[in-house]
Amino acid sequence: MVRRRCVRLSAQEASRRFAMPMVGLEGLQKQENFILGSSTMDQVKGVLTLQGEALTQADINLKMSKSNQVLHFTFREDKQWKMQQIQDARNHVNQAVQLLNSRDESYRFKTGAEVNKLMDAVMLQLTRARNRLTTPATMTLPELASSGLMKMFTPPLPGDVLVNFYINLSKLCLTVYQLHVLQPNTNKNFKPSGSSVLHNPGAMFELNNLKFEVSHVHKVECVVPWLNDTLVFFTISLQLCQQLKDKVRYGSCHYEESEMFNLTHRGRLEREQITGNRRRCSENLSISATS
Repeated sequence: MVRRRCVRLSAQEASRRFAMPMVGLEGLQKQENFILGSSTMDQVKGVLTLQGEALTQADINLKMSKSNQVLHFTFREDKQWKMQQIQDARNHVNQAVQLLNSRDESYRFKTGAEVNKLMDAVMLQLTRARNRLTTPATMTLPELASSGLMKMFTPPLPGDVLVNFYINLSKLCLTVYQLHVLQPNTNKNFKPSGSSVLHNPGAMFELNNLKFEVSHVHKVECVVPWLNDTLVFFTISLQLCQQLKDKVRYGSCHYEESEMFNLTHRGRLEREQITGNRRRCSENLSISATS
């Protein structure tokens, strides 16, 4: 019961990290500003504003590689970009908490298999939640170019720039791709790139009968502390679930060993009793024959 309570509390702590502190009478979620940084380049700089699972503002400066011209983009005031990874992770951890809360503290499990079934279901949801934060979704360049993210900015992004936001562990990442159009009569072998989290320079794709090649890739990121806390609680919760399963398995093995010992001991006593009865019968027969 103690371990089950610890699992519930740890999962609830993970879930609570997705519900950012409420401020003000309006009950709005707290907005947090994060400065994008990179130790190797200054082509991209900016500030991202995260409000729970929504990216509410992005203020980005991009230095174009060819011209060194600095372009400035921000989200339109009527636009927000939902971070699907955070939303999915929150939904999974909430399902884990609901599973744990489906039985109250006083509930007594009838069998070890019942405990294992619950722990397996909880661990599945926690693993899925963790994986959504540790494994960003892959996208093709045409998918990225056609996504709604390209229409979020003012002024509009130029046709030779693509951007992507994603979560990787506890980091909020921004990738900027600079493109150039391949001429129809180019001798370069055209090979469309596949789906990936991060595309390298030289990657090619086709969109609206035009062929493009990635000329430059810039990746910048910022650490989101509460995402790091969430991942820690995911790990603790999964460890507690496994410990509870191990304890059930140990208890089951100990019970089976006890039963085997009891059966063996009972069998030995029964054999000794039968042997004793036979001995007494033989002695009685010998005495009768002597008489």
